[in-house]
Amino acid sequence: MLAEIITIGDEILIGQIIDSNSAFIGKELNKIGIDVYQITSIQDDKQHILNAFEEAKNRVDVVLVTGGLGPTKDDITKHTICEYFEDTLVQNEDVLLHVEALFAKYINTPISDVNRMQALVPSTSTVLMNNFGTAPGMWLEKDNTVFVSMPGVPFEMKNLMKDRVLPMLQEKFDRPYIIHKTVLTYGLGESAIAEKIEQWEEALPSFIKLAYLPNLGRVRLRLSARGTNEQLLLDTIEDNIKGLNKLIGDIIVGYESEESIETLIGKKLVEKGKFLAVAESCTGGKIAQSLTAGAGASAFFKGAAVTYATDSKSDVLGVSETLIEKFTVTSHEVAEAMAIGVKNKFKADYGIATTGNAGPSKGDGDVEVGTVFIAISTPNRTFSEKFVFSNLRERTIGKAVNKALELVLKELE
Repeated sequence: MLAEIITIGDEILIGQIIDSNSAFIGKELNKIGIDVYQITSIQDDKQHILNAFEEAKNRVDVVLVTGGLGPTKDDITKHTICEYFEDTLVQNEDVLLHVEALFAKYINTPISDVNRMQALVPSTSTVLMNNFGTAPGMWLEKDNTVFVSMPGVPFEMKNLMKDRVLPMLQEKFDRPYIIHKTVLTYGLGESAIAEKIEQWEEALPSFIKLAYLPNLGRVRLRLSARGTNEQLLLDTIEDNIKGLNKLIGDIIVGYESEESIETLIGKKLVEKGKFLAVAESCTGGKIAQSLTAGAGASAFFKGAAVTYATDSKSDVLGVSETLIEKFTVTSHEVAEAMAIGVKNKFKADYGIATTGNAGPSKGDGDVEVGTVFIAISTPNRTFSEKFVFSNLRERTIGKAVNKALELVLKELE
């Protein structure tokens, strides 16, 4: 069963906003056994919309449309839908009451006739009430293809999808089961992993596909199974993952559907009753940001210092100026002193430190662009490793963050 996502709005095409709606919709559809065949982004242009609708109708079972439902003149989706379905707009009293109630409760300005126009919907549509905004969703059908139009505001669209659209799709269509299991690996590249598991991959059943998803020192291995027997799919995936563990178990750190590496680090620290602190130079606070992105980080994370300037490494972390003069700020010795310094400053049990040259130029240092020293200080020892990641700044920073997390997780294990 196939679906197409159509996003309407010039703001996506000119790069003013990122299309996060399609990612969310695709993920949710996949959970209920519907494959996204195509994602199409189009302008707020009547003919462009009409052409996109007709082309989508001829290739998929479900068309999900976001955007263009606002009350202003540039939002033309409802009028274009009426033209495509040879329909007319009528006032929906429930939507009108909802819009008026929202204005009365939350909005200081008086409601206008333009706002009331949000209650106009195609006469043959099934209205999907939007509890978080004024623009309702609309469900229509043509030539055995379902069209669902939703507002482009992400939190409004997400709630409509979860509360109304997904249950209605599940009720209307018989769908296969699609099961995914994503294995998280750290410390080995895509080609090296592929070589290690080549025979295992070739022996996978025909209904299981493997995808490699590399990203800055991390490689995710996604197994996808499709069929009508859910338990068979689940059991077969688990059996094959046991075989995978025998081959590369040393670099497998978890599963994406369960826990991220940041969550694993936090859990292990909490289990040990230990705390972590971070000193960052070239990574600019991204390690701390990553570790504190989830709730509950205060149970294991003490704090962080972004000591970007050379003197701040001495003033904040107590790194010896003599040490810096002798070895430079991008060195094993300074990285280790930073890790010890931040651990002591925050009275933590573990310290992470990064120092290096992310580029784009060499600057005042002698090390090549992409060189990063990462140090870990534990209750028992302090050590550091040197890496040359990339000549691109963002890739170097991203790889340094991932490698630092990998190193501290190994120590905790």
